[in-house]
Amino acid sequence: MLKKLVIFFFINALFPASGYCQDISHYEKKLAAAKNKAESMIALDSLLSRTFFSDSNAFIKYSIQYIDLAQGMDSIEDAARKAMNLQYPLTNYANDPLNAITIINSVLARKYKIKDSLLLGGLYIKRGKANTKVDYKKAIEDYNMALENFSKSDSLNIADTYLFRGQAYSNLGRFVLAGEDFTQAYTMYENKKEYDYMVYAQQGIISMFSMNGFYEKAKAERYALIDKMKTLGLNRFLSNEYYNQALDYKKMGLRDLEYKSLLTAEKKFDKSQSDQSTFIGIHSRLIEYYCEHNQIIEAKKHLELIENLEYDLSGNPSAELNFLGGKAKYLQTIGKYDEALILAQKKLDVAKNLGLEDEIMSSYSFLSELYFDRGDYKKSVESNQASNAIKDSIYNRSTANALAYYQTLYETEKKEKELVEKSSNISLLEKDNEIFKKAMLFGGIAILLVFGLILLFRNQRHLKSNKILQEKFSQELLISQESERRRISKDLHDGIGQQLLVIKNKLMASGDDDTKKMVDNTIEEVRSISRDLHPFQLQELGITKAIEYTINMIDENTTLFISAEIDNIDNIFSKEDEVNIYRIIQESLSNILKHANAEAGKVSVKKFTNNILISIRDNGVGFDFAEKYQDVKSLGLKTLLERTKFLKGQMKVTSKKDTGTVLEFQFPL
Repeated sequence: MLKKLVIFFFINALFPASGYCQDISHYEKKLAAAKNKAESMIALDSLLSRTFFSDSNAFIKYSIQYIDLAQGMDSIEDAARKAMNLQYPLTNYANDPLNAITIINSVLARKYKIKDSLLLGGLYIKRGKANTKVDYKKAIEDYNMALENFSKSDSLNIADTYLFRGQAYSNLGRFVLAGEDFTQAYTMYENKKEYDYMVYAQQGIISMFSMNGFYEKAKAERYALIDKMKTLGLNRFLSNEYYNQALDYKKMGLRDLEYKSLLTAEKKFDKSQSDQSTFIGIHSRLIEYYCEHNQIIEAKKHLELIENLEYDLSGNPSAELNFLGGKAKYLQTIGKYDEALILAQKKLDVAKNLGLEDEIMSSYSFLSELYFDRGDYKKSVESNQASNAIKDSIYNRSTANALAYYQTLYETEKKEKELVEKSSNISLLEKDNEIFKKAMLFGGIAILLVFGLILLFRNQRHLKSNKILQEKFSQELLISQESERRRISKDLHDGIGQQLLVIKNKLMASGDDDTKKMVDNTIEEVRSISRDLHPFQLQELGITKAIEYTINMIDENTTLFISAEIDNIDNIFSKEDEVNIYRIIQESLSNILKHANAEAGKVSVKKFTNNILISIRDNGVGFDFAEKYQDVKSLGLKTLLERTKFLKGQMKVTSKKDTGTVLEFQFPL
């Protein structure tokens, strides 16, 4: 971005002096022979223009020398320009954002000598870009400072700042603020007819939805952007959008739609204008798709298209990542496992350098397949575990971001309603004042009485609406959570569990007892996690037996002595309600084990004519219910209460410190 700045520093970087074609060594000799600081700066300026694209390490070294000399000569604006040029290679190539921040700070220490608003605002933007690698909150502070220091004439740079700040807000999960910044940037670019940058702003919104699992929202925004591109004639971007939609379809598991989007992206690709890295990405993904469907000839055609392309992959890590994945998949499909393994490992290294968690996860998963194909089952299991660890991390973060997103929407809607009510109240008060001046005292009192009744009615309706909205949100979240647990549990049991059993059987034949023992432990751990995620015994045994089974497992495997009186409550509740009842008992027992420090407990499930009464008690340390419920970090009691409300039941907690706890749940039949 920063269109003006880019043009400005490129002119200074690329054309500082005559004799551009002379060798770098010539200017190094001039630098060594320089008699004063001014001559040294001229020689360094020439070296910078010649190493900018060719040698990042040399460019960084000479930039630091130039900045030191410029500051020593009190040429702060010259130092500022070079510090801005230095930030990107120092942050991204040298992976040293802290040094970039330190250098920019040294220039900003004398910012009072910088009169150009473009330079001063640009320094804050550059420091913000470096801070995105360190601390997003500090990056946002830098972007705020940039907005304060740009002048009104720097409108495009202001738009860039909104775009960058929106990206930082998005990474912090502050989606409403991110959306506002992206929209602001989009509007400013559109007004200036900077349509390319307008596309980047809208892509920021789409990426925000896609990264956090809101794929349908991302799809709707993306196709709206595609329509806009067609209207404005921005056809060179179309291929990339269809390609990105294909990636989202793959994450959603919609492989046929992924394939169709890839074909559309291939068809829309314009060799004269579209980005070559998009071309590599499209054909690499098609190679993977054809290999997965055993269409080797088609896969080979697309591989040859990429290999015959005159493009330096080393200069584009993202394109290199796609190419390595596609070729490795092809080599695996034709049985060249060793060659595929080398490329897959290289792909993992590139993905780690880029910090792309999805690609790191898929690389580990692919390595697991290759090690399995080669018979190295131990490394296959290790790679699979690494992949699952990242998958869990992504899922947990996506869940947290989703919760933050919907919570923010709820709070925003609540504030908007409050503003509407305040505006309405002000209007009514003004009207009442006019009537009061004209009417008699009795009429004024009557109007005030009516106003009070209306206000009371509106307040009651508002409170009721808020309560229903919050309960609906909580219930939908519980349903979504159970659905996701069931899916993950099934994937663990049917996918990883079955693969581990195959590995175990092969290890038994090979006699590798140590690895077999490790696989046995892994199988048991997978089964345990699968059982915790979703109680399959509900389907197999019914809710009554499932509750008894859970109590027996706790009694046998922990130091807690637990007794039970369980009436048969099978076929009374729906399957969804049975899951919630089971979760209530499971979570209550889990809380006893974690927090109660109890020696004994008792579970009672009694069936009466009109209701079911569940009682769970322990002789533990007890707790202060009011204090615990108000603790924002304590979710256990809140979750139990939400599940009870979902079943239209009542929950009663009797507990004091050092006197044990009794939890009672009553559900109507």
